[in-house]
Amino acid sequence: MNIRRLLFRAWYYLRIGYATYLTFLLGFATTVVTVYYLAINSIPALKSVFSSFLLFSIFAAAVGVPLAIAAGYFHFKRSQAYSSEVDIAVEANPYYFKITPGKERELQVPLAVANIDLSLAMARKFGVLTPELESEFLQLREKYMRLAKHGDYRLSNLESGAKN
Repeated sequence: MNIRRLLFRAWYYLRIGYATYLTFLLGFATTVVTVYYLAINSIPALKSVFSSFLLFSIFAAAVGVPLAIAAGYFHFKRSQAYSSEVDIAVEANPYYFKITPGKERELQVPLAVANIDLSLAMARKFGVLTPELESEFLQLREKYMRLAKHGDYRLSNLESGAKN
């Protein structure tokens, strides 16, 4: 693996580790410390309920973790936010529309083309091939052939002269 690729991979791992794990722990600790020492200590009624920092930390975790789980569930299952994120990721990631090296290039695309050819031949043999069905099969075959040749099947990219 060349050094440039290694550096970019390390940069990605750093961002994920920092954003996902380190900031989560630091954020939770900072919030608990700030709330306890600036709010709880200043209000006698709350100070009597949460007599120690440890007690408040346990309470914060016991309440905060289920709330965070519920918020995460809502984010993925009940809101439009996650589907919008996925839409953007699909638009931004070139591999959603490109053939990847390995099994896709060597097995899946050739198999798909062979299946289309076989389906066309069988439909012709049994006399069930309509012009509409033949057109659909040939369009799919052409997309697979473009995918195999250019790495991208979208006609707009190929017609505009865009390269991989």
